[in-house]
Amino acid sequence: MKSTPLKDKHVALGAKLVDFAGFEMPVQYTSIKEEHKTVREGVGMFDVSHMGEFIVKGKEALNLIQLISSNDASKLKIGQAQYACIPNKTGGIVDDFLVYRLPEDKCAEGEQAFMLVVNASNIDKDWEWISSQNSFDCSMINISDQTALLAVQGPKAVAVIQKLTDQDLSGIPYYHFIKTEIAGFKNVIVSATGYTGSGGFELYMNNSQSEKVWDEIMKAGETEGIKPIGLGARDTLRLEKGFCLYGNDIDDSTSPIEAGLSWITKVKKSTSFNSQEIFAKHKKEGVSKKLVGFLVSDRRVPRHDYKILDAEDNEIGIVTSGTLSPSLEIPIGLGYVASKYAEVGTKIKIDTGRKTLEAEVVKPPFVK
Repeated sequence: MKSTPLKDKHVALGAKLVDFAGFEMPVQYTSIKEEHKTVREGVGMFDVSHMGEFIVKGKEALNLIQLISSNDASKLKIGQAQYACIPNKTGGIVDDFLVYRLPEDKCAEGEQAFMLVVNASNIDKDWEWISSQNSFDCSMINISDQTALLAVQGPKAVAVIQKLTDQDLSGIPYYHFIKTEIAGFKNVIVSATGYTGSGGFELYMNNSQSEKVWDEIMKAGETEGIKPIGLGARDTLRLEKGFCLYGNDIDDSTSPIEAGLSWITKVKKSTSFNSQEIFAKHKKEGVSKKLVGFLVSDRRVPRHDYKILDAEDNEIGIVTSGTLSPSLEIPIGLGYVASKYAEVGTKIKIDTGRKTLEAEVVKPPFVK
């Protein structure tokens, strides 16, 4: 297994380490419920250095991004980020990812630069896929192995990180970023994105900077009660907001239209992209299944691959994600159902194999 440059920190803090996408990662330090609450109400820090980062740079860098992205990166200004998916050629999703429009201070005249942030489990797959599409005047650099990523999340995150920089962070809009000095280290990307729905920043830096920056953030956040947070709480936090997880809720066989991601699928953008015609047809004619949220009227947790049934016990779909919501203290989940059962308020059942759970379709996010 690979490990991040912060593994020793996690071990010293008593984290439970697990294999996640080929990386030895902290799943929890104390309890998932406690760590979840810390982020929702205060501030917590995740090591997500297992994520992948690619630089795409050149005169035709935008052309490549436009071909492999469902969204419209031509709308990005320097300092902006965008959520998108990488479609395959058969109407499915290679991965979901972020696109950053980088400053052009290190570009030659006429060049643009972008950073793509991809899921850890798909780094090699994404690299090969995007490389195979690159017939443009641009270069690609895989910086994943030398890039560390810390996610400082929660309503008190701004107050903590502000102590480590002279740059005013309060004015960074959602899905915007700056490159600045943090804790004495220059050229750290501070991005107002995140996967928890509780506000905060993601900080991209060189591996060699990560231990010192981790320590300085923990020190700066003492008065705000900052704690290290594992991937277990990251999953419950994202699920409460209805955010998709690649490999569970979306994959190579699911369309972004089925997954409720029509808003990042710009079928009318001026340049063509993979599966554009398929997605345009899905938008026009509809799809046979849809990803929905649901609440369970029981204490049992819906698990990945449990069958979803209608009121007469006919199989109509499958659970993709489920958990006991730490905020609501009831089980919640996401799953695909035949489209006619996707309307909010529809009564459904979850087949656990031993017991059938009563549930109701709701519109995410589960926690507003």
